[in-house]
Amino acid sequence: MGVAAGPIRVVVAKPGLDGHDRGAKVIARALRDAGMEVIYTGLHQTPEQIVDTALQEDADAIGLSILSGAHNTLFAAVIDLLKERDAEDILVFGGGIIPEADIPLLKEKGVAEIFTPGATTASIVDWVRTNARQPAEA
Repeated sequence: MGVAAGPIRVVVAKPGLDGHDRGAKVIARALRDAGMEVIYTGLHQTPEQIVDTALQEDADAIGLSILSGAHNTLFAAVIDLLKERDAEDILVFGGGIIPEADIPLLKEKGVAEIFTPGATTASIVDWVRTNARQPAEA
């Protein structure tokens, strides 16, 4: 996979029943202000809706924001759906209230990075810029 032309495209999503989206909107704005195209899905999205949006929008990355505690189930469902649809080249990262102990498990499942409270928008923007559209390892 080569580097695509144009800005990096990121779907920012709030999976599950989590109803608090201020953090997701802050990240969406920071990515947009950094020159990326951002598609914000809104609240209460299913993993299927998130993956459908990413495929329809030709996204380079999906950013998941969660505070409800259902991260292990919902992040894994997004990763599994991307695999089923041969879209593993879409980078998945997440943030929110996620216990440190769960981060290695999420990364084992295929989540590329987790940002916990205190992560700066600059660090998230830099990470997405550095990691989106990277060639898949053979």
